[in-house]
Amino acid sequence: MDELGLRERKKIRTREAIMEAAFALLQESGFDEVSVADIAAAAGVSKPTLFAYFPTKEDLVLRRFIGDRGGPAHIVRDRPRGVSALRALRQNFLDRLAERAPLTGLNDTPPAILFHNLLYSTPTLMARLTGYMLDQERDLADELLASGECGDEFTARIVAAQVFGIQRILADHNARDIRSGRSADDAYHAAVTRAHTAFDLLENGLAERGVPESARVGR
Repeated sequence: MDELGLRERKKIRTREAIMEAAFALLQESGFDEVSVADIAAAAGVSKPTLFAYFPTKEDLVLRRFIGDRGGPAHIVRDRPRGVSALRALRQNFLDRLAERAPLTGLNDTPPAILFHNLLYSTPTLMARLTGYMLDQERDLADELLASGECGDEFTARIVAAQVFGIQRILADHNARDIRSGRSADDAYHAAVTRAHTAFDLLENGLAERGVPESARVGR
């Protein structure tokens, strides 16, 4: 057990060293000017070792901020009994705002600002993030259908797409506030208000469609 713990800790340290080396180089030279070989050399690992942790340079950048936590499907699957899917997803987004999670756009630390600058200036990075989000969107639709929160596949896919659309637009507005010079703390109240407005619109739309009341518990 101790040996396994040591191995896991070594993996974590190696992973962190690779990410730290990568972001130092990216901040200095930009995404396209830094090669995987450059990152591996700076981190003191071989290219095969780097690829064992991160399949692509894009994954290396995204993984630092996306993390290993499950996506929205995981939130729906593990929500408390009696709480609707949309209520759980709303609360998760609010929690991440409070944590200043970078993907909410509400983070004014230098690494997060660098991440957003890289994201919006690098088409391949944005494409990889889009692909990642589409995978999560499909997983969410499947979970909504399996849980009975949506009556049919069409509704489940629409709801999943709207959830991701909401989060993308909220993150964009939050990041815009940060770019305008506001601190994350100053922008927090407005970010929370926008989040409630967005999820209210989605929940009210489902109510009008006749989604069962059980899908709206906790409002």
